[in-house]
Amino acid sequence: MLNGKRRAFLRKMANDLDPVFQVGKGGVSEEMCLQISNCLEARELIKLRVLENSGYTAREAADEISAKTESEVVAVIGSRFVIYRESKTKKVIELPR
Repeated sequence: MLNGKRRAFLRKMANDLDPVFQVGKGGVSEEMCLQISNCLEARELIKLRVLENSGYTAREAADEISAKTESEVVAVIGSRFVIYRESKTKKVIELPR
């Protein structure tokens, strides 16, 4: 579970990230979640975007993806959101205590 200090640290790191996935009309598929999970294993922190015509809000997509990938929502800003999951194989981000 992320505390306030860790969440703020990750939000700051996410400012420079570009979205690596986008949720469109097809919604959140199992294949997409598998790809996101693989990406989280390599990067730990990723940004995603929800297209206007997807039928999802960013919060809905973030919550669904977070639940399916066992990650945590760091921030939701407009149509973008950031999720984090610690890698099981390598340490990518050193979080403050």
